[in-house]
Amino acid sequence: MSTEKTVSEAIHYRRSVRIYDPEKPIETSLVKKCIEQASLAPNSSNMQLWEFYHITTKDIIDKIAPLCFNQNAAKTAQQLVVFVVRKDLWKKRAKSNLAYLDSAFGTNTPKSEQTGREKMARNYYGKVIPFAYGDFLGILGWIKYLIVVITGFFRPIYREVREKDMRIVAHKSAGLAAQNFMLSMAAIGYDTCPMEGSDTWKVKRVLGLPYGAEINMIVSCGIRSEKGVYGERFRIPFEEVYKEV
Repeated sequence: MSTEKTVSEAIHYRRSVRIYDPEKPIETSLVKKCIEQASLAPNSSNMQLWEFYHITTKDIIDKIAPLCFNQNAAKTAQQLVVFVVRKDLWKKRAKSNLAYLDSAFGTNTPKSEQTGREKMARNYYGKVIPFAYGDFLGILGWIKYLIVVITGFFRPIYREVREKDMRIVAHKSAGLAAQNFMLSMAAIGYDTCPMEGSDTWKVKRVLGLPYGAEINMIVSCGIRSEKGVYGERFRIPFEEVYKEV
């Protein structure tokens, strides 16, 4: 393996590769390392509402490829990584953060002896997170929305509190992890293609995912063939999208 690329080099090297070279396998352990680096991505409230399914078995790849509408990127993939959103695990993840606070600050510390940072963190995961993520058939979400709208007349307040808002938040975090993964792969000369085009319900069935899980994207992996990249990269002129304020 050649020397790893710098961040800038990896960004410029990364392309959405549609056809992978069947004669150039990739190492499962290296892809796993890139997934580990994906898990270090920034995410909302450090809730880490994600799971990563590393598909290395050809039989499973062959089952998933048709569910990706037989895209070349799926059919020729050496491996697949499925980024899954688990917003349904918010209670478990909040408890994990509270347990971390116990290890960092100690347990059963009287409130009078807690630092301001500890009080804020415990209040956040014990009260704010349940307020943001808790819902029942969408009803609580609308009640919370009315509360923040009224409060917002008097002071700035976080407004994305409905179920659909929190779903977007969780998917954004998973997208950040996917980008970490693809750049990590590019840094070691491995290629990827993020595929949103898929029958996510049927992919969930193949992977045995629970009802509350949602697929964010499927990323195919391999090493590009000579025809793997479809043309030169096109971007809207930077001056058109860059706004300095």
